[in-house]
Amino acid sequence: MNRKGFTLVEIMIVVAIIALLAAIAIPNLLRAKISANDALAQSTLRTISTAAETFATANSGNYPDHIDSLTDATPPYLNSAYCSTTVSGYDYGCTFDTDSGYTLEAEPVTRGTSGSSTFTMTTGGVLTSE
Repeated sequence: MNRKGFTLVEIMIVVAIIALLAAIAIPNLLRAKISANDALAQSTLRTISTAAETFATANSGNYPDHIDSLTDATPPYLNSAYCSTTVSGYDYGCTFDTDSGYTLEAEPVTRGTSGSSTFTMTTGGVLTSE
């Protein structure tokens, strides 16, 4: 009798190989995601900072007093109000003062899982990380 098919041992070997490949690939994918979230957070802070600096240049050196000043202008300095929102694993917070400028912060929702550092940008576009 001619039987066609796989034995249990052959199937178990294939499953073991797939599990081994997954064990190697998944941590690398998670690191890549964290790195991408970090880069996006820094880029978002730079975008908000550039919009605030442009606003100040156009308004005799007075910085915006709220994120709405950047999004409600015609044309808008920003297309989205990032402050008090969560985007790609980071919570964004913004403090604006007409005279002294701004402080922007991007904090990971879960440090080590959604992002690696808390990023802060202050007036003049100075970016720091903790």
